[in-house]
Amino acid sequence: VSVYLQADGDRRDLDNADGEEINAETMIRFVRMNELRLVTEYNPVTAVGLMQSSVQLHLLLITDKRSSEHPEHMHRFREAAELFQGKILFILVDSNVKGNEQVMSFFKLKKSQLPALAIFHSEDEEQDVLLLDEVSVERVQDFCNVFLQ
Repeated sequence: VSVYLQADGDRRDLDNADGEEINAETMIRFVRMNELRLVTEYNPVTAVGLMQSSVQLHLLLITDKRSSEHPEHMHRFREAAELFQGKILFILVDSNVKGNEQVMSFFKLKKSQLPALAIFHSEDEEQDVLLLDEVSVERVQDFCNVFLQ
């Protein structure tokens, strides 16, 4: 039996190298880890799914999608997302979308301070913000690790 999901243009295979029987718990864990994209763009439709996710930590990259640096920022953000898959939801918030102003005000951010990372633990509402001059895998990783500790 072969189990896989298409996610972010990649095929994700359930690793069964040891040849053991695949049980329901293993299958559920695999689907849950791969049901969302590595980076999900925040909008009214995805907001419901993000809030109902079993993953309680959300890392938001709040940035201007029209910026010339956006493609490179997203590439690095996706790379970092792979390191925390199943532990932290990585979310893109476009600062140019009028409805996203509420997200920025929740984290007390202004457009002049972007790009920024905001991490949020939905269970106890603990949060932190990191203002960025450049998005790098190392800075994202360090920020997540400090919050996790």
